[in-house]
Amino acid sequence: MAPETHTTTLQNVTRGLLGTFMVVAGTGHLTFARVAFQAQVPDWVPFAKDTLVLQSGVVEIGLGLALLFWKRRRVAVGLGLAALYVLVFPGNIHQYTHHISAFGLDAKRLGRLFFQPVLIAGALYSTGAWAALRQKK
Repeated sequence: MAPETHTTTLQNVTRGLLGTFMVVAGTGHLTFARVAFQAQVPDWVPFAKDTLVLQSGVVEIGLGLALLFWKRRRVAVGLGLAALYVLVFPGNIHQYTHHISAFGLDAKRLGRLFFQPVLIAGALYSTGAWAALRQKK
């Protein structure tokens, strides 16, 4: 087994917030925000929008719970979450370029594009993945 990654209090708080956010967002994919998430899926995606939204919701809940509870695999979870944030970025671009109103972001669609790198950095920082990647160089 991989050794447990030690993180600071700020990393722990950040990870807790991200984990909670992911569980809530994933739950939204499966329930109350399902239609809004479907609107973000670009038309060129070769899957049924509802299927993709449901599957990504399950992945988000899993990653959120892993962030909160899976200490021994923090680095891998951080890398996985960062990858997910990269994969969903085209949906954010689609929402912006097609002026799709979802989640009350009418005037804030452009700002959301700049927030995605913050989420990626937060996933890497809070899990120690950033430090682990630097150590491998």
